Amino acid sequence: MRVTFLGTGTSVGVPIIGCRCAVCKSRDPRNRRMRQSVWLRTEKTSVVIDASSDFRQQVLTFGVDRIDALLLTHPHADHILGLDDTRAFSYWQKSAIPIYGNAETLEGVKKTFWYAFQKGPEGGGLPRLDLHEISGPIKVGDIDVEPLPADHGSMLVYGYRVDGFAYLTDCKRIPGETLERIEGVDTLVLNALRFSPPHPTHMTVGESLEAIKAVHPGRAFLIHMGHDLDHEELDAYLPDDVSPAFDGLTLEL
Repeated sequence: MRVTFLGTGTSVGVPIIGCRCAVCKSRDPRNRRMRQSVWLRTEKTSVVIDASSDFRQQVLTFGVDRIDALLLTHPHADHILGLDDTRAFSYWQKSAIPIYGNAETLEGVKKTFWYAFQKGPEGGGLPRLDLHEISGPIKVGDIDVEPLPADHGSMLVYGYRVDGFAYLTDCKRIPGETLERIEGVDTLVLNALRFSPPHPTHMTVGESLEAIKAVHPGRAFLIHMGHDLDHEELDAYLPDDVSPAFDGLTLEL
């Protein structure tokens, strides 16, 4: 399986509109972070986790040409607003796009994209979203997916495990049950907003490193990083088995 990080930034992306800090002005392309999303694919199956606010630009930039399923972590804007741009995939694939998430997430999709669920002439302007509530393992083509419940402050957020790859974003805490299900995975992907101060709904770098120690994966990558984190400086700070991800980074698993 091949994994490509389509976006590794926070809800406002990096650079931030109007900001003149060193990271936002950086010429290092690894400091340019679109909103959070990742693409998993085998020779037969293509799955995307989250349709970010930058979805259209991401799929054009990194060559996503088919979506067999879209897994949603939670219903915040930076993780679902790209759903409207799945229209092009429905057109070329001649089918609705299967969308998976927990009940709260799917309800958020229905509210945000209310026009997609009302009867009326479709034309070419409506996304075709085939919603599926997920609470246990599913199979998409030849990819087996296991949802991983986590705590996003006051909201349930889903991470996902595919074989030895585990992906969790927008976590503040990882429940013990989920820790048991990902313990010792080959590759762990986990959010890390900044060094300090603490955030009520996201892990800091220190909190993320503590969670990584609890999981003890073969390797780990940090995502959902804000403009407080310079890629090169962060990479030098992290342990050898932990790296900051960046947009376009591709892993062969």
